Amino acid sequence: MTESKGGCLCGAIRYRLAEAPQAVAYCHCRNCQRASGAPVLVFGTVPRDAFVVEQGNPRRHRSSPIGERWFCGDCGCQIAMHVDYQIDTIDIAIATLDVPEASPPEFHIWHGSRIGWFETADHLTRYPDAGPDGSV
Repeated sequence: MTESKGGCLCGAIRYRLAEAPQAVAYCHCRNCQRASGAPVLVFGTVPRDAFVVEQGNPRRHRSSPIGERWFCGDCGCQIAMHVDYQIDTIDIAIATLDVPEASPPEFHIWHGSRIGWFETADHLTRYPDAGPDGSV
């Protein structure tokens, strides 16, 4: 995949990725759980300049001391997470891609915060915290 598109539930936000997401991971952290109302989110990282908003203007909410979540102000759909100390990248919510199947998860992060009644049926590596690069 060299270029893909995505957007929010209501269609107010549309974006394009000039590169395929890397380090695609399930995130089980409490912030993702609370921000989404779901037991887990899947994010993939792209260079900041590879993420182009083509329609609309995502709202931003500082959800932790280290970053902000980008979402649609109309439908509330979470589009991305931008971490302060990873200035050159942005983490895209994979489910917002038009073809999310093209970017399957590679591992789990913050598995130590997993909700006890939720587990995925895969054999991917489960990191109890920030994961292989230790950055988030």
